[in-house]
Amino acid sequence: MTVLEDQLQNLKKSNKKIMEFSKEISKEISSHMKIDWAPVHVPPRRRIQTFAAGCYVYIFMFLPFISLFLTVFFLIYLDYIGRALLLVYLAYIYFDHKKHASAVKSNGWMFLRNNFITSHLRDYFPVELIKTAELTPDRNYLVASFPHGIIGTGVTINMGKNIKKWLELYPGIRPKIATLDMHFYIPFMREVLRRWGLVSCSKQSLLHYLNVSNDPKHRDNKDGFTANAVALLVGGAEESLDSHPGRYILTLKNRKGFVKIAIRSGTPIVPSFSFGEVDIFDQVANPPDSMLRKFQSFVKHLTGVSPLIVLGRGFFQYTFGFIPQRRHIVQVMGAPIEVQQMDEPDTKYVNEIHQKVIDSLNEMFEKYKHKYIQNADKTKLVIH
Repeated sequence: MTVLEDQLQNLKKSNKKIMEFSKEISKEISSHMKIDWAPVHVPPRRRIQTFAAGCYVYIFMFLPFISLFLTVFFLIYLDYIGRALLLVYLAYIYFDHKKHASAVKSNGWMFLRNNFITSHLRDYFPVELIKTAELTPDRNYLVASFPHGIIGTGVTINMGKNIKKWLELYPGIRPKIATLDMHFYIPFMREVLRRWGLVSCSKQSLLHYLNVSNDPKHRDNKDGFTANAVALLVGGAEESLDSHPGRYILTLKNRKGFVKIAIRSGTPIVPSFSFGEVDIFDQVANPPDSMLRKFQSFVKHLTGVSPLIVLGRGFFQYTFGFIPQRRHIVQVMGAPIEVQQMDEPDTKYVNEIHQKVIDSLNEMFEKYKHKYIQNADKTKLVIH
């Protein structure tokens, strides 16, 4: 018994030393990280807003993986009839997207786009929408949205998640956001995106939505709307690599495909700029010549998605995590740039319209930056 008692005593001493060492390590880590904890007594409204912001980000991050997991799970565990139905669904997705670009005629499911959670998501930042020119519902529009930021939150909320404000400012015009084409080949996820009003950014899809009829009596306009406004984050994944707080760096100089789409459909281009978009997330430093940036560019080239190391906040602290910081986002909608319809756009004319978009963005930035940006005098718009 003496030997056993000695072993127990030694074990207790060891555990005590481990606990003390763990506390010292925890204190050391905390001192370096300087965790900024959220106050204990926070109004319930703000807690709900944080929850809504967390749902927004985690759905964005994990929906593709959940959808693919469910597909594989059902293929393995369903009976023969279930597997057959799932295979029919997969075949339908493929052929429907090839032929119709997974098109949705209406605004999707309005209860998904305007509800308690999406309203609190808007109020979390908060996100505003500023109208500077009239958009009439007798024609379609291509909204060239900048900057992309990490996940294009401003335009996503205004024209996707919570469209109540949009419908007040632009009645009769359906807001739609173009996202990666490959998302519409993923089972289940495809249906969620379509109900949220998202569309594919492929040439076929954009031309489809920009060429729809504006006749109120047309069968595609039975929902009471007569026009589409399709938002395209032109800078894409490449621009997201340059997203850091206080820096407005746009990837635009060599992006002319959207101008050609607008000319082919005869659709006006509406420049849009979201002030504060780059401030809600930071990311690990990735200068253009760094190994990290080279790796990110390589993955983006292969997959179309940039693997960003995001620095946000958590549910109960403000130091790290994937939830965006509370920063005011203001999306300013510019005046439409008219284009002449051409089946085969002339290069000189494409360059002319492209330059008008650049000039409009520069003008908007200089006009509104003192109102919506801190340290505006030191902040410049860089267009690559």
